[in-house]
This record gives sequence, C-alpha cells and structure tokens, in this order.
Amino acid sequence: MAKPIPKIGSRKNGRIGSRKQARKIPKGIIHVQASFNNTIVTVTDVRGRVISWSSAGTCGFKGTRRGTPFAAQTAAGNAIRTVADQGMQRAEVMIKGPGLGRDAALRAIRRSGILLKFIRDVTPMPHNGCRSPKKRRV
Repeated sequence: MAKPIPKIGSRKNGRIGSRKQARKIPKGIIHVQASFNNTIVTVTDVRGRVISWSSAGTCGFKGTRRGTPFAAQTAAGNAIRTVADQGMQRAEVMIKGPGLGRDAALRAIRRSGILLKFIRDVTPMPHNGCRSPKKRRV
C-alpha cells in the first residue's frame, strides 16, 4: 500500500510553508511624530502594516538630546535605510507634532533618494475642544 501524502504544515515535514520571505514594497507611507522630547519615524506599507520604525531614543540619544534635530535626522535615516533595501521607491510623508525634529527628519527623507508623492501635516488641532492646561510660569 502507498504511503499517505503528508499535509502541508504538519509536524513531519518541518517548516515547509512557514518561512518568512523578504517582501518587495514599492510604495509606502512614512509617519514622523515629532514631540518636544523625542522623534519617532515609522514606515508602513499602503495598508498601514509597519515595516520599519526608529526613534531618537533607539538610536542611542538619551535625555534632552533626543529632542534635537540631529537625533531626528539619525532616526529617519535608520528607519529608511531598511526599507530602501526592500525596494521602496515612492512614499507619502505624514508629519505630526510641534517638535524640533520635523524639518530635520523631512530633510533626511528627501536625501534618501525615495520619491515623495506628497507631504502632509496631520498635527491634531482642536476646534475649541477641551480646555488647555494653564501656562507655565518660569
């Protein structure tokens, strides 16, 4: 009698269909969140799944140096380097927040060689919603 054909994904034939392959992503979205204390750069595909991310803190900057433009430039360069290897050519940029790293991150993205379709500021602005906290007295 002939042996039965093992099902794909069964334990006997090991890891046939479960190995992860490097995806080719031609187009994506780059999200830059720049606060006063840190800058976070996230690269997603068009559907919103995260491909790569980096922040000034993960690049080795500590304390008040995380909010500097140089730290934001380094974080953007690290996040984009990995997706450029995966074949990303075109991207849209969404910038959020009032921090110092906005312009520096955008400059690093422009320098990377990825063609930018558009740059959009998505900073949340209240239409006279909640009362803001009291002003600091320094």
